[in-house]
Amino acid sequence: MIQHTNKILVPVDFSEQSLIALDQSYNLAKEYHAEITLLYVIEDNGVFAKLFSNEQHEDIRKNIQDQLDTLAADVEKKRQITVNTLIARGTIYEKIAEVAELINATMIIMGTNGSDGNLKKRFIGSNALRVTRESKIPVITIKGKHHRNGCKNIILPLDLTKETREKVTKAVELSKLFHGAAVRVVSVLFTTDEFLVNRLTRQLGQVKAFLEKEGVECSAEIIKGMKGKETLAENVIEYAKQAEGDLIMIMTQQEVDFTELFIGSAAQEIINHSPIPVYSIRPIKRKDTTVFVPY
Repeated sequence: MIQHTNKILVPVDFSEQSLIALDQSYNLAKEYHAEITLLYVIEDNGVFAKLFSNEQHEDIRKNIQDQLDTLAADVEKKRQITVNTLIARGTIYEKIAEVAELINATMIIMGTNGSDGNLKKRFIGSNALRVTRESKIPVITIKGKHHRNGCKNIILPLDLTKETREKVTKAVELSKLFHGAAVRVVSVLFTTDEFLVNRLTRQLGQVKAFLEKEGVECSAEIIKGMKGKETLAENVIEYAKQAEGDLIMIMTQQEVDFTELFIGSAAQEIINHSPIPVYSIRPIKRKDTTVFVPY
Protein backbone atom coordinates (compact mmCIF):
# COMPACT_ATOMS: atom_id res chain seq x y z
CA MET A 1 0.00 0.00 0.00
CA ILE A 2 1.34 3.42 -1.00
CA GLN A 3 2.39 5.67 1.87
CA HIS A 4 1.24 9.29 1.56
CA THR A 5 2.44 12.45 3.24
CA ASN A 6 -1.03 13.87 3.96
CA LYS A 7 -2.59 12.61 7.17
CA ILE A 8 -6.16 12.74 8.46
CA LEU A 9 -6.62 12.30 12.20
CA VAL A 10 -9.85 10.57 13.25
CA PRO A 11 -10.48 10.37 17.01
CA VAL A 12 -12.57 7.27 17.81
CA ASP A 13 -14.19 5.85 20.91
CA PHE A 14 -16.08 3.10 19.02
CA SER A 15 -19.38 4.93 19.50
CA GLU A 16 -21.78 5.07 16.55
CA GLN A 17 -21.06 8.74 15.89
CA SER A 18 -17.28 8.33 15.85
CA LEU A 19 -17.60 5.43 13.41
CA ILE A 20 -19.86 7.52 11.17
CA ALA A 21 -17.14 10.18 11.15
CA LEU A 22 -14.58 7.51 10.26
CA ASP A 23 -16.78 6.34 7.39
CA GLN A 24 -16.91 9.90 6.07
CA SER A 25 -13.12 10.16 6.21
CA TYR A 26 -12.56 7.52 3.53
CA ASN A 27 -13.57 9.69 0.59
CA LEU A 28 -11.52 12.63 1.84
CA ALA A 29 -8.51 10.38 2.37
CA LYS A 30 -8.70 9.29 -1.25
CA GLU A 31 -9.15 12.85 -2.56
CA TYR A 32 -6.28 14.15 -0.43
CA HIS A 33 -4.14 11.06 -1.14
CA ALA A 34 -3.90 10.81 2.63
CA GLU A 35 -3.48 8.10 5.21
CA ILE A 36 -5.74 7.90 8.26
CA THR A 37 -4.60 7.85 11.87
CA LEU A 38 -7.11 6.48 14.38
CA LEU A 39 -6.70 8.00 17.84
CA TYR A 40 -8.21 6.75 21.08
CA VAL A 41 -7.74 8.96 24.13
CA ILE A 42 -7.87 7.34 27.56
CA GLU A 43 -8.89 9.93 30.11
CA ASP A 44 -6.68 9.94 33.17
CA ASN A 45 -8.45 12.71 35.06
CA GLY A 46 -11.82 11.07 35.53
CA VAL A 47 -13.24 9.57 38.71
CA PHE A 48 -13.31 6.03 37.31
CA ALA A 49 -9.71 6.21 36.10
CA LYS A 50 -8.54 6.46 39.69
CA LEU A 51 -10.34 3.25 40.64
CA PHE A 52 -8.20 1.03 38.39
CA SER A 53 -4.78 -0.41 39.25
CA ASN A 54 -1.83 -0.10 36.88
CA GLU A 55 -2.36 -3.70 35.81
CA GLN A 56 -6.04 -3.02 35.04
CA HIS A 57 -5.06 0.08 33.08
CA GLU A 58 -2.67 -2.02 31.00
CA ASP A 59 -5.44 -4.56 30.32
CA ILE A 60 -7.75 -1.75 29.23
CA ARG A 61 -5.08 -0.32 26.96
CA LYS A 62 -4.43 -3.73 25.38
CA ASN A 63 -8.14 -4.26 24.77
CA ILE A 64 -8.42 -0.85 23.11
CA GLN A 65 -5.34 -1.54 20.97
CA ASP A 66 -6.83 -4.84 19.82
CA GLN A 67 -10.05 -3.08 18.80
CA LEU A 68 -8.11 -0.35 16.98
CA ASP A 69 -5.98 -2.91 15.14
CA THR A 70 -9.05 -4.86 14.05
CA LEU A 71 -10.76 -1.68 12.84
CA ALA A 72 -7.64 -0.50 11.00
CA ALA A 73 -7.13 -3.86 9.28
CA ASP A 74 -10.76 -3.89 8.16
CA VAL A 75 -10.51 -0.38 6.70
CA GLU A 76 -7.23 -1.13 4.91
CA LYS A 77 -8.65 -4.30 3.38
CA LYS A 78 -11.96 -2.81 2.23
CA ARG A 79 -10.90 0.73 1.35
CA GLN A 80 -7.27 0.33 0.30
CA ILE A 81 -6.27 3.21 2.58
CA THR A 82 -3.23 3.18 4.89
CA VAL A 83 -4.42 3.33 8.51
CA ASN A 84 -2.28 3.95 11.59
CA THR A 85 -3.38 3.68 15.21
CA LEU A 86 -2.45 5.63 18.33
CA ILE A 87 -3.51 5.59 21.97
CA ALA A 88 -2.96 8.67 24.11
CA ARG A 89 -3.72 9.35 27.74
CA GLY A 90 -4.87 12.67 29.12
CA THR A 91 -7.54 15.29 28.47
CA ILE A 92 -9.42 14.39 25.30
CA TYR A 93 -9.45 17.69 23.43
CA GLU A 94 -5.88 18.55 24.43
CA LYS A 95 -4.53 15.19 23.26
CA ILE A 96 -6.39 15.36 19.94
CA ALA A 97 -4.90 18.78 19.17
CA GLU A 98 -1.48 17.65 20.43
CA VAL A 99 -1.43 14.48 18.33
CA ALA A 100 -2.65 16.36 15.25
CA GLU A 101 0.35 18.65 15.54
CA LEU A 102 2.71 15.77 16.36
CA ILE A 103 1.85 13.79 13.21
CA ASN A 104 1.52 16.96 11.11
CA ALA A 105 -2.09 16.12 10.23
CA THR A 106 -3.81 17.82 7.31
CA MET A 107 -7.16 17.86 9.09
CA ILE A 108 -9.18 16.32 11.92
CA ILE A 109 -12.48 14.55 11.31
CA MET A 110 -14.53 13.74 14.40
CA GLY A 111 -18.06 12.91 15.41
CA THR A 112 -20.12 15.04 17.74
CA ASN A 113 -23.48 14.62 19.43
CA GLY A 114 -23.79 18.33 20.11
CA SER A 115 -23.86 19.82 23.59
CA ASP A 116 -27.54 19.35 24.38
CA GLY A 117 -29.33 16.40 25.92
CA ASN A 118 -27.85 14.05 28.48
CA LEU A 119 -24.53 14.41 30.27
CA LYS A 120 -22.62 12.10 27.92
CA LYS A 121 -23.80 14.01 24.84
CA ARG A 122 -22.94 17.35 26.42
CA PHE A 123 -19.49 15.99 27.21
CA ILE A 124 -18.88 14.73 23.66
CA GLY A 125 -20.14 17.99 22.20
CA SER A 126 -17.91 20.01 24.51
CA ASN A 127 -14.85 18.09 23.34
CA ALA A 128 -15.69 18.71 19.67
CA LEU A 129 -16.02 22.44 20.32
CA ARG A 130 -12.77 22.57 22.24
CA VAL A 131 -10.90 20.65 19.55
CA THR A 132 -12.28 23.09 16.99
CA ARG A 133 -11.14 26.00 19.12
CA GLU A 134 -7.68 24.59 19.91
CA SER A 135 -6.79 23.12 16.52
CA LYS A 136 -4.47 24.96 14.17
CA ILE A 137 -5.71 22.86 11.24
CA PRO A 138 -9.19 22.44 9.73
CA VAL A 139 -11.66 20.32 11.72
CA ILE A 140 -14.68 18.57 10.21
CA THR A 141 -17.32 17.78 12.81
CA ILE A 142 -20.05 15.28 11.92
CA LYS A 143 -23.29 15.15 13.88
CA GLY A 144 -25.85 13.68 11.46
CA LYS A 145 -26.13 9.97 10.78
CA HIS A 146 -26.76 9.87 7.03
CA HIS A 147 -24.39 11.54 4.58
CA ARG A 148 -23.71 11.29 0.89
CA ASN A 149 -20.33 10.10 -0.30
CA GLY A 150 -18.41 12.94 -1.89
CA CYS A 151 -19.48 16.58 -1.96
CA LYS A 152 -21.72 18.33 -4.49
CA ASN A 153 -22.67 21.51 -2.62
CA ILE A 154 -20.49 23.56 -0.27
CA ILE A 155 -22.43 26.08 1.82
CA LEU A 156 -20.47 29.25 2.44
CA PRO A 157 -22.09 31.68 4.94
CA LEU A 158 -20.61 35.17 4.64
CA ASP A 159 -20.91 38.42 6.55
CA LEU A 160 -18.88 41.61 6.56
CA THR A 161 -16.00 40.31 8.66
CA LYS A 162 -12.36 40.42 7.66
CA GLU A 163 -12.12 36.64 7.16
CA THR A 164 -14.18 36.71 3.94
CA ARG A 165 -11.22 36.45 1.56
CA GLU A 166 -9.74 33.51 3.43
CA LYS A 167 -13.08 31.68 3.43
CA VAL A 168 -13.61 32.16 -0.29
CA THR A 169 -10.08 31.04 -1.18
CA LYS A 170 -10.51 27.87 0.89
CA ALA A 171 -13.90 27.25 -0.74
CA VAL A 172 -12.22 27.32 -4.16
CA GLU A 173 -9.69 24.74 -2.98
CA LEU A 174 -12.44 22.46 -1.67
CA SER A 175 -14.51 22.83 -4.83
CA LYS A 176 -11.58 21.70 -6.96
CA LEU A 177 -10.71 18.91 -4.52
CA PHE A 178 -14.25 17.56 -4.92
CA HIS A 179 -14.08 17.73 -8.71
CA GLY A 180 -16.21 20.79 -9.26
CA ALA A 181 -18.48 20.96 -6.22
CA ALA A 182 -20.74 24.01 -6.37
CA VAL A 183 -20.30 26.77 -3.79
CA ARG A 184 -23.54 28.23 -2.41
CA VAL A 185 -22.76 31.62 -0.88
CA VAL A 186 -25.37 32.93 1.53
CA SER A 187 -25.74 35.92 3.84
CA VAL A 188 -28.54 36.17 6.37
CA LEU A 189 -30.11 39.60 6.71
CA PHE A 190 -31.35 40.79 10.09
CA THR A 191 -31.21 44.51 9.39
CA THR A 192 -32.92 47.05 7.13
CA ASP A 193 -30.01 49.48 7.34
CA GLU A 194 -29.58 50.55 3.70
CA PHE A 195 -25.83 51.14 4.05
CA LEU A 196 -25.19 47.63 5.40
CA VAL A 197 -27.53 46.01 2.89
CA ASN A 198 -25.78 47.74 -0.03
CA ARG A 199 -22.38 46.86 1.35
CA LEU A 200 -23.34 43.21 1.76
CA THR A 201 -24.87 43.11 -1.73
CA ARG A 202 -21.70 44.57 -3.21
CA GLN A 203 -19.53 42.07 -1.36
CA LEU A 204 -21.57 39.07 -2.49
CA GLY A 205 -21.33 40.31 -6.07
CA GLN A 206 -17.55 40.49 -5.75
CA VAL A 207 -17.37 37.01 -4.22
CA LYS A 208 -19.55 35.51 -6.95
CA ALA A 209 -17.46 37.14 -9.69
CA PHE A 210 -14.27 35.82 -8.10
CA LEU A 211 -15.63 32.26 -7.82
CA GLU A 212 -16.80 32.29 -11.42
CA LYS A 213 -13.42 33.58 -12.57
CA GLU A 214 -11.86 30.56 -10.80
CA GLY A 215 -14.18 28.26 -12.74
CA VAL A 216 -16.34 27.39 -9.72
CA GLU A 217 -20.06 26.81 -10.16
CA CYS A 218 -21.70 29.10 -7.64
CA SER A 219 -24.72 30.99 -6.48
CA ALA A 220 -24.86 33.96 -4.11
CA GLU A 221 -27.90 35.25 -2.32
CA ILE A 222 -29.03 37.28 0.65
CA ILE A 223 -31.88 35.75 2.61
CA LYS A 224 -34.06 37.30 5.27
CA GLY A 225 -34.43 35.56 8.59
CA MET A 226 -36.75 32.59 8.01
CA LYS A 227 -39.98 32.19 9.92
CA GLY A 228 -39.35 30.43 13.22
CA LYS A 229 -35.58 30.74 12.81
CA GLU A 230 -34.32 33.41 15.18
CA THR A 231 -30.55 32.99 15.04
CA LEU A 232 -27.95 33.21 12.29
CA ALA A 233 -27.03 29.56 12.85
CA GLU A 234 -30.64 28.35 12.56
CA ASN A 235 -31.04 30.17 9.25
CA VAL A 236 -27.74 28.91 7.85
CA ILE A 237 -28.57 25.30 8.78
CA GLU A 238 -32.06 25.55 7.26
CA TYR A 239 -30.66 27.09 4.09
CA ALA A 240 -28.07 24.30 3.89
CA LYS A 241 -30.80 21.67 4.15
CA GLN A 242 -32.87 23.30 1.40
CA ALA A 243 -29.80 23.64 -0.84
CA GLU A 244 -28.90 19.97 -0.26
CA GLY A 245 -25.58 21.00 1.21
CA ASP A 246 -22.91 18.41 1.91
CA LEU A 247 -20.57 20.69 3.87
CA ILE A 248 -21.00 23.96 5.76
CA MET A 249 -17.79 25.98 5.89
CA ILE A 250 -17.26 28.31 8.85
CA MET A 251 -14.55 30.34 10.53
CA THR A 252 -14.10 29.97 14.27
CA GLN A 253 -13.21 33.57 15.06
CA GLN A 254 -13.70 34.58 18.68
CA GLU A 255 -16.39 37.01 19.67
CA VAL A 256 -15.27 40.23 21.31
CA ASP A 257 -14.30 39.90 24.97
CA PHE A 258 -14.71 36.12 25.04
CA THR A 259 -12.05 34.02 26.68
CA GLU A 260 -9.85 31.55 24.81
CA LEU A 261 -12.17 28.71 25.84
CA PHE A 262 -14.92 29.98 23.55
CA ILE A 263 -15.48 30.45 19.85
CA GLY A 264 -18.22 32.64 18.36
CA SER A 265 -21.74 31.65 19.42
CA ALA A 266 -22.90 31.25 15.81
CA ALA A 267 -20.04 28.83 15.11
CA GLN A 268 -20.83 26.88 18.29
CA GLU A 269 -24.50 26.62 17.38
CA ILE A 270 -23.78 25.43 13.85
CA ILE A 271 -21.31 22.80 15.07
CA ASN A 272 -23.71 21.60 17.77
CA HIS A 273 -26.88 21.45 15.70
CA SER A 274 -26.05 20.98 12.03
CA PRO A 275 -26.94 17.51 10.69
CA ILE A 276 -24.66 18.42 7.77
CA PRO A 277 -20.87 18.08 8.28
CA VAL A 278 -19.21 21.35 9.34
CA TYR A 279 -15.76 22.35 8.11
CA SER A 280 -14.17 24.73 10.62
CA ILE A 281 -10.98 26.69 10.12
CA ARG A 282 -9.28 29.17 12.38
CA PRO A 283 -8.76 32.50 10.60
CA ILE A 284 -5.26 33.85 10.09
CA LYS A 285 -4.62 37.04 12.03
CA ARG A 286 -4.42 39.86 9.52
CA LYS A 287 -5.13 43.52 9.00
CA ASP A 288 -8.86 44.27 9.02
CA THR A 289 -10.22 44.34 5.47
CA THR A 290 -13.96 44.12 5.77
CA VAL A 291 -14.73 44.48 2.07
CA PHE A 292 -13.79 41.49 -0.06
CA VAL A 293 -11.17 42.33 -2.67
CA PRO A 294 -10.33 39.52 -5.16
CA TYR A 295 -6.69 38.62 -5.58
